[in-house]
Amino acid sequence: MKASKQIIHLIMMLALILILGACSSGNKNNEGNAPANAEAGSKGNEKKEVVDSGTERLKLNWFVNSSGDAVLPKGNTDFIRQAIEQKFNVELNIQHMPAGGDFESKISLLLASGDTPDLFTSTGIASQKFILDGVTADMTPFVTPEKMPNYFKWISNTELERYAVEKKFERAPVIFPREVYRSYYIRQDWLDNLGLKMPTNYEEMLKVMHAFTFDDPDGNGKKDTFGLTAAGNGTTLSFDFPQWIENGLIGAFMVRDNKIVDVQSDLAVGQVLQGVKDMMKEGTVDPDWFLLKGTEHIDKAVGGKAGIVVGGSQSFAFDSEPTSIQNKTKAINPKANWMPFHPFAATGTWTENLPETPFLFSRQTAEKEPEKIERIVQILDWMASEEGFLLINYGEEGKHYTRSGKTITVTSSNMDAYNKDVVEQGNFPDVYRFFYSHNPEYTPLGLDLVDERLSDRDRQINDMIQTYKLIPSIGTNVSPPAGFNLSDFRKKMREYHVRILFDEADASNWPKYQEELLTKFGGQQMIDTYTEQIKAAGVIK
Repeated sequence: MKASKQIIHLIMMLALILILGACSSGNKNNEGNAPANAEAGSKGNEKKEVVDSGTERLKLNWFVNSSGDAVLPKGNTDFIRQAIEQKFNVELNIQHMPAGGDFESKISLLLASGDTPDLFTSTGIASQKFILDGVTADMTPFVTPEKMPNYFKWISNTELERYAVEKKFERAPVIFPREVYRSYYIRQDWLDNLGLKMPTNYEEMLKVMHAFTFDDPDGNGKKDTFGLTAAGNGTTLSFDFPQWIENGLIGAFMVRDNKIVDVQSDLAVGQVLQGVKDMMKEGTVDPDWFLLKGTEHIDKAVGGKAGIVVGGSQSFAFDSEPTSIQNKTKAINPKANWMPFHPFAATGTWTENLPETPFLFSRQTAEKEPEKIERIVQILDWMASEEGFLLINYGEEGKHYTRSGKTITVTSSNMDAYNKDVVEQGNFPDVYRFFYSHNPEYTPLGLDLVDERLSDRDRQINDMIQTYKLIPSIGTNVSPPAGFNLSDFRKKMREYHVRILFDEADASNWPKYQEELLTKFGGQQMIDTYTEQIKAAGVIK
């Protein structure tokens, strides 16, 4: 009898345990269905958007271009990574390096090995090859106004349609600046040391370059300076050489006499090559220019080895930008003073901007793990939003800037905090700025900026660059004929450039090489296709 009671008691205990277990299991399911950032979203007064990214934490692999000095710190120092990972329930694995030959070699190696990043950036030429190789995903289900409403505040449907290549929607442009800030910068202190005036035309620029090379502008008694430096990445004739514009060639494409011009393969390139050869022979250009990669030429200018260099961002030489060429150079020489100039300011310094750098998705990821692409799309659209844009480009509100409505204010004390929290920690936001072409503009978001850091010199620089004349763009992105390997065409074209620059006595063979490019390597077919496309866009008749 006693044994029977014990058995009954044991059965009742087991039943109770099962009931409690079921309740516990139900509670766990409810927690699992809650947004990953539900706790952050329940704090009441915060206005930050809450994103339901699902229950599964996803590991995302990115490969993007960054500046040479950008480093992703470990731990919680990177508040941008922390925000993305918490908000979207992901683990970010980001590889990054400066754009250029090494970047393209690395991403090509990753794709060839089958280790394709879920998201990656590239150049226009390389992206076409990747699309032809079948390693990129169809973006139609992902990049839409419904899924990326913030992105489409920056990029129009028309721009997106005209950006397609091979009649496929497998690449999309990162946000690009509508303003053009490209300018030559010169060591004003070197001009002052030599009693020279700021050059205002091509001939004056060449004379200043000669003086910077042979007249000891830094006064150290050594022949260790040059007029100009640039980066050829071991493959390319840099657009930074003034001979391009001097010979009527501006940008990558232009319209001349109602015809499209492929600038780098045009007949006039012969004069460009001869001019650069003459400059190299004179010794006024950095002899290392061809092998320099990424931003290595900027580093040489910072180190006092060249007195003229091209900058492409608005704050390239600002006092208020901690990582500007001005501040980096002044850390070495307190008297350094980089100021803008352009020998072609009145006639045309560059073309108006078109979408340039593409981002792409892995086809393998899209087919096998489409939820990863969906999550990436959410992240990118957040980066295009006010919240993401401000965090990446201005830091944390209340600490690195203050806000009143649509007005963003940055003070000196804000900048001191930013230097400590960001610049001294590896300038990590620049890795995420790939999505804004590393040249962010706040006006598309309707924001106003009160930047108390700006010096009178900064405003002078900005006002000067705003006076430069721009040449109209060709009005649309163009894509080569289906099946045409643009990468191979450019490779052959550059081989001819390099042969003339370094192996031949002069540029007299360029007309022959250009004819071969047009006939043997499909250049004329490419130009004919481009002509049809810009005619369809109404740019030429």
